Amino acid sequence: MAEPLVKVENLTKDFPIGKSLFGRAKHRVRAVDGLSLEIPEGERFGLVGESGSGKSTIGRCILNLITPSSGSITFAGKTIFDSKQGLSLSYREMLPLRRDMQIIFQDPTASLDPRMSIGAIVAEGIRKHRIGKPGDAEKTAGDFLELCGISADLAGRRPGEFSGGQKQRIGIARALALRPRFIVADEPLSALDVSVQSQILNLMRSLKKQFNLTFLFISHDLRTVEYFCDRIGVLYLGSLTELGDTGDIIDRPLHPYTQALFSSAPRDTPALRTSRVRLTGEIPSAINSPPGCKFHTRCPHSRPGCAESVPPMEEAAAGHLVACHRWRELYDNAVADSRAANI
Repeated sequence: MAEPLVKVENLTKDFPIGKSLFGRAKHRVRAVDGLSLEIPEGERFGLVGESGSGKSTIGRCILNLITPSSGSITFAGKTIFDSKQGLSLSYREMLPLRRDMQIIFQDPTASLDPRMSIGAIVAEGIRKHRIGKPGDAEKTAGDFLELCGISADLAGRRPGEFSGGQKQRIGIARALALRPRFIVADEPLSALDVSVQSQILNLMRSLKKQFNLTFLFISHDLRTVEYFCDRIGVLYLGSLTELGDTGDIIDRPLHPYTQALFSSAPRDTPALRTSRVRLTGEIPSAINSPPGCKFHTRCPHSRPGCAESVPPMEEAAAGHLVACHRWRELYDNAVADSRAANI
């Protein structure tokens, strides 16, 4: 079996909050808690979850833009971070990998230097990594702008002269110009008008096919994840609750949290609409997560035993994993109810 392009094992990331009299952190927020996943080359993997669930932190840890607290991250067979070995690649050591690992940011306006022309912005990485001949950087930048729907004739203009959708196209061209193997798309549609979102999504689909790109697609919009991604991972308070092929999770969500998420998403097809699962209670603090199953404080199916131990990831079907103490019971009940309704 081929080695996955991206491999993450037992990843955790803590952020210090406040300082005591002696300069130590008073509290620590655990943004990512023991996450493990693999992304094969050419796959579009989606991460979904509520705001604050740790999605963006995971993407930045994989790219080594922020240093994890523990665990390991491997890209294309090379270890980027391993807490057991005390290994964390430096800026200089990461530089050869940066060409293969790029990011599309959530806010296209903040991600583009307003003092530079868009041609210079796209050409900057080409020069940094010495791609092609030294004098061809501007032409290559113009070619990738054209590929992403921006005329090369506009390369001398600055970002402030473009709309939000155009700025995101420039950001995509900047990432693509290095011919990467892996792209983290960190909520790339959330800052855009609805009318523009589908255009950007279709552009990324087209570029994926043309360049055989691998995506980590981070979003809270379940409809775009359903349309774009091959597999989905569902996050709650920094931990995966469910993982599987997009079709399997859409058709048969097994975790109560996944069911609640998808029941809240508007569906165009009446047959796919389900009754709304309403969650009670507040989202727990990441400073002091609940014991056992983190979701038990809001779960409509919670029992006393759910707070006693962390549910392991179990394989419900081929490639479909779920972390819930009661998933078998809940699934059997749902099947029985469905059969009774069809009698």
